[in-house]
Amino acid sequence: MKRHFALILCCLFYIMVMAQKQTSTVYIDKQGVMRWNDSHREASFYGVNYTLPFAHAYRAIGQLGLDHKAAIDKDVYHFARLGLNAYRIHVWDVEISDEKGNLIANEHLDLLDYLIAKLKERGIKIVITAQTNFGNGYPEKNQPTGGFSYKYDKCNIHSDAEAIAAQQTYIAGLVKHLNPYTRKAYMNDPDIVGFEVNNEPCHSGSVAETRTYINKMLDALKKAGNRKPVFYNVSHNGHVVEAYYATAIQGTTYQWYPIGLVSGHTRTGNFLPYVDQYDIPFSNTKGFDKKTRLVYEFDPADILYSYMYPAITRTFRKAGFQWITQFAYDPIDMAWANTEYQTHFLNLAYTPNKAISMKIAAEVAYTIPRNQSYGTYPNDTVFGDFRVSYLQDLSELNDGKRFYYSNNTQTQPKDAEQLQALAGCGNSPIVQYEGTGAYFIDRLEAGVWRLEVMPDAVKINDPFAKPSLKREVVTIAWGNWNMALQLPDLGKQFSITGLNEGNRLHSETANGIICSLQPGVYLLQKKGSTPKGIYNKETVWNHIRLGEYVAPCPHAKDYSAVHQAAVSTEAGKALNIEARIVGSQQPDSVIIYTDKVSFWNEKNTYIKMERTNGYTYRGTVPDNEVKGDVFRYNIIVCRGDKRYTFPTGTKGTPLDWDYEAGNYWETEIVAPGSAIVLSEVKDTYSNIEAYAIPEWSTIRQERSRNAPMEEATLRFTFNSNDENPRYFLRKQIKNELQNREARLNQCRYLCFHIKEMPANMKAGFVTTDGYTYHAACTPSVNGIVRIPLSEVGQTNTALLPHPYPVFLKNYFKPETEIPFDINKIEQVEFVIEGNKNRDTIIETGSIWLE
Repeated sequence: MKRHFALILCCLFYIMVMAQKQTSTVYIDKQGVMRWNDSHREASFYGVNYTLPFAHAYRAIGQLGLDHKAAIDKDVYHFARLGLNAYRIHVWDVEISDEKGNLIANEHLDLLDYLIAKLKERGIKIVITAQTNFGNGYPEKNQPTGGFSYKYDKCNIHSDAEAIAAQQTYIAGLVKHLNPYTRKAYMNDPDIVGFEVNNEPCHSGSVAETRTYINKMLDALKKAGNRKPVFYNVSHNGHVVEAYYATAIQGTTYQWYPIGLVSGHTRTGNFLPYVDQYDIPFSNTKGFDKKTRLVYEFDPADILYSYMYPAITRTFRKAGFQWITQFAYDPIDMAWANTEYQTHFLNLAYTPNKAISMKIAAEVAYTIPRNQSYGTYPNDTVFGDFRVSYLQDLSELNDGKRFYYSNNTQTQPKDAEQLQALAGCGNSPIVQYEGTGAYFIDRLEAGVWRLEVMPDAVKINDPFAKPSLKREVVTIAWGNWNMALQLPDLGKQFSITGLNEGNRLHSETANGIICSLQPGVYLLQKKGSTPKGIYNKETVWNHIRLGEYVAPCPHAKDYSAVHQAAVSTEAGKALNIEARIVGSQQPDSVIIYTDKVSFWNEKNTYIKMERTNGYTYRGTVPDNEVKGDVFRYNIIVCRGDKRYTFPTGTKGTPLDWDYEAGNYWETEIVAPGSAIVLSEVKDTYSNIEAYAIPEWSTIRQERSRNAPMEEATLRFTFNSNDENPRYFLRKQIKNELQNREARLNQCRYLCFHIKEMPANMKAGFVTTDGYTYHAACTPSVNGIVRIPLSEVGQTNTALLPHPYPVFLKNYFKPETEIPFDINKIEQVEFVIEGNKNRDTIIETGSIWLE
C-alpha cells in the first residue's frame, strides 16, 4: 500500500511539474527564487513597460495617421537590439471591459495580443498587470468607455463588494483569453511569466480586509485554471504590509523613482548618491524572504543622462530583485514629441545614449549576482565589469568579449583581440565617429561583422516641459559621417556591403575608415577571409534578421540652433560661444553678429563659428569686444542664398533692410574682481526650488518687490504637521560659475541678503560628487550674512525631490570623507529646522560669492 501511495504521489508531482512547464518558462521555489524550468538556474529579467495598445499612445498613433501594428513591429525590434528579455504592462481595464467586468474583444485587446506574439518571437518574457483601476486620459482628459473601474473611486474599489465581483469576473476572463496570434490562452502561454493583480492598489482598510481582497482575487484566478505565479504590489499602503505576506501570492512588486517625477524641466546634477541603496524597511516581516521580488516600474525621471541605469540596476540586484522593468519606453513614431509621459523619455532613436545605458544595465541584471554588494558610493561606481561616471556622463561594460559605452570614452577594451560585440555612442579607442546616433557592431564569425548605425538625434527643446504633439523635442538628421574602426579581427582592409532595404552600398577600405557612412545595416568582411556561413539580409541571428533596420526618417528640415548663453563673463576676456546647428544639410557657414551691427554700416564685423565635431560649432569673441555691461548677439546660419537668425529662427539677417529686430542672447559683462552672483530675485521663482522633509508639507512662495529703496526678495513660508520637519532651498549654480574660474578660487565667503531668517538655518553647497557641505549661518550685518567658506563641513545629502516609494530613506549618509573643493560646487542650499504646526519663514534676496 505504501508503495502504491508513493507511486501515486510521484505521478501527481510529475503531472503538476509538467503542467507548470507547459504554462510557464519559470517557477518560484520554496525560498522565493525565480528559476528556469529547464535548467533550474536562477532567472533574471530586464526590460521595459510599453503602452502602445492603450490610452494616449494608442490615440496619438491614430492621430498621426499611423499603423499601430507596424509601430509595434518597430519598437519590438529595438527591444531585441538592446538585449532586453522582459516586458511588463499594466492593462487599462477601462478599455477592454464593461461595467460588470466582462472582457470586451476590441482593437485594444487585439493590439495587446499582437504585441505579445511579437515579443515572443524576440525571446522576450512577459508579466501582465491585469488592471490599473484608473482612467485612460493622461496627459489628456479621460475618455468614457463604460469600463467598471470608472464606477468606483480607486481607494474604494478593493473594498466595495460589487467592484470586487467585477474584478473577479474581469481577471478570470483576462487570463483565460485566447490570443489568436499565439493560439494560447494567457494562462497557458509559456512566455507569460505571471500576473500581477493590479497596478498600485490603494488599500484604505485594515490588514484583514486587504488580505481578504487578495484572497478573493487569488481564488478567482485559481477557479479560472491559472497555475502561473501571481504577484502583488507591496510598495504602497505600508499600514497593511503584513497582509501581503499572509497570502499565497508568490511574488511582490516594487517601484523606484529615485529623483521624483514631473519636474517640468530637465534636471541636472550627480544623482548617484540617490541610487546607492534600496532599503526595504519591512524586510523582517514573516514570509518576506519566501516571495520573489519584482520591479514593475522604475526610472530616473526628468534627466537625459546616460550614467544612471546600470547604477540603479546594480542596487536592485543587491536588494535581491529578479525582474526589473523600466517605465516607460516611448514608441518610436511619437518619441520626437515625448507626449506619452513627459517625465520619462527613452527610445533608441531619440535618446541613444540613454538607450545604450539600458543595454548595459540589462547585462548588469543578467551577470551581477543577486544580493551582491559593492560597497557604498563612490566606491560602487565600479562593479564587476561595469563602470559609471557622472562627470563623463558614461556607462560602460568592458568584459573582454563585449565593449559597450553610452558616451565618448578613452577606456581601452580589456582584450581587443577577443571582442565579439560593441555598442556605443560617440568615440572610443575602437571606433571614431562624429554622428550622434547609436551603433552596434557584432561579430558573426571570424573576419565577418554586422554594423548597424542609427541616424543622428539632436535635442532642440526641453523634452520634460509641457508636452504637445505640435512641439518637437528631438529632431533626426541622416548625417553621413566617416567611421574609423580599430578591430583586430577585421583588420584595416575589409569590404562594406549594405544589407537593409534600399541600401546598395558595396565598397572596400584599405585604411579601416568607412567614408560618408549613411545610417543603415552593413556586412563587414575582412579581405581574404572565407566565411563558413552564408550571410544575407534574411539570415537569422540572435532573434533578428541581419537586414532588419528601423529608424525614423529625417525631419530636421528648417535649421535649429541649440545654444545657452553664459550668464556672465569678465570684461576684457575672450568669450567662447558654442552651439549645435542641425538642419537637412550642413550649413555653408555660421556666424555671430552683435547687437551693434546695422544695415547702414558698411563695415559691420562678425565672428565666424567653426565646426568642431558633428553638429557643434564654436566661435570666439575677441577680448577687446567684451566690454560694456552686457554682450548681446545673434547666431546666423547660412545655406545657399538663405539666412536664418537665431534665437528666433527668423529668415534673413540683421543686415537686411526689412529685417524685423528679434531677440538676442545676452551675457552680462562683469569686472574680473567682482563678486560671483549666484542668484538674483527676478521673478516669483528665480529658479530656486523649495522642499520639505517629510514631503507632505505646505510651502508658500511669493515675491516682495520692496521698491524703490530695497532689492526684491523671495519669501518662503513652510508649515508641517510632522514632528521635527526640515525645509530646504536649492538652486543650480553651474551656469553662474561659467567663465569665473579664476575669481571662484579667490572667493572666501558665501553671502546673501536676508530680510527674515530663522535662528537655526544652515547654508552651503552640493558638489559634483553629490556630497553636501554646510555651515551655520552667522547673524546678519546690515541685512547681509557672510559665511566663511573655511567653516563649511561635510554632512548628509538630502535626496530631493523625494524618492518613491515613500518608505525609502531621505538622506544619503556618506562613509567616505571628501574634502570640500570650491571648484566642484554645483548647487547652493539652505536648510532650516522647523517645528510642528508652526510657520517657518525665510525671506532672502541675492546670493553671491566674494
